[in-house]
Amino acid sequence: MKSLVLERKDELSLRDFPIEREEEILGPCDVRIKLHTVGICGSDVHYFTHGRIGPFVVNDPMILGHEASGTVIECGAEVTTLKEGDRVCMEPGIPDPNSRATRLGLYNVDPAVRFWATPPVHGILRPTCVHPEAFTFKLPDNVSFAEAAMVEPLAVGVHAATKARVKPGDTGIVLGAGPIGLVTALSALAAGCARVYVADLAKKKLEIAAALSPAIVPVQVPGTDLAKTVLRDTDGWGADVLWEATGSPKAAAGVFEPLAPGGCVVMIGGQAEPISYDAGAAMVREARVENIFRYAHVFPRCVAMLSSGTIDVTPLITRTFAFDDSVEAFKIAASAPAGDVKMQIELPQ
Repeated sequence: MKSLVLERKDELSLRDFPIEREEEILGPCDVRIKLHTVGICGSDVHYFTHGRIGPFVVNDPMILGHEASGTVIECGAEVTTLKEGDRVCMEPGIPDPNSRATRLGLYNVDPAVRFWATPPVHGILRPTCVHPEAFTFKLPDNVSFAEAAMVEPLAVGVHAATKARVKPGDTGIVLGAGPIGLVTALSALAAGCARVYVADLAKKKLEIAAALSPAIVPVQVPGTDLAKTVLRDTDGWGADVLWEATGSPKAAAGVFEPLAPGGCVVMIGGQAEPISYDAGAAMVREARVENIFRYAHVFPRCVAMLSSGTIDVTPLITRTFAFDDSVEAFKIAASAPAGDVKMQIELPQ
């Protein structure tokens, strides 16, 4: 089927691609989905520009894409919660149901998880896919395909807010105003934060952040001293939670400066190389440090919040491309235009 294929580092093509027969067989608990909208994720772009992310290396041509929505067009014999014609979004990681991690409820860190567009698993920038019913979620009528394709990145933010154990009235900080940083800020507010500072280098992204909520305070760095600003505004106490969503070693090194005693730091940003932080600064604050890897058990909550209006992700969708323009879309995304947050691709219907 016609697919967006990463042939090798720096080379993409839109071509007919043979899908392994096993991937196309509809099992009794599976559904077949016609793809509608697929988001361009930073990891997709990183594979395009670098050919690898840490230990995951693109050794063979691979279909990209994992943030998706679509329509069920066929159901397996034992499927009970979905039917043909249902609009859905899909959680892209399929764990081993019998693994120890999965049985403990930690399926996102199952070493055997098969995650779309993570070598050697193909993604879903293609017309159709087969996916387990258990990881496919029906959309309410008032959630669009575009919003539904944002559930996957939103799930990262919701998981990060959950791990932080946010309390009503907390003050939060998010380092990074990219897609993950902004969905984390929205998730922090939904979880109860009274105010969230969002720090970034890009003025355009901070303008988008500020427009999301009057409770978001944009901070452009390095022009403004983030720690001094937060400490000034909190009578010298600091922020209750800080989310690191840049992956920058420099940012990670200073995560405790604006943090309150007893506060929490959540590491979200993927690191291309090892990072370090000041353990002494953490100790004197008795700070808690959490790490997240993707998400677990949050897709239904994300869909519910989109439907209720608790979280609005539509301002983050800044550009949409036709499937035939996918290669150009990735080249534009790789240039990291300052005014764009999330780019999406729509497949022909």
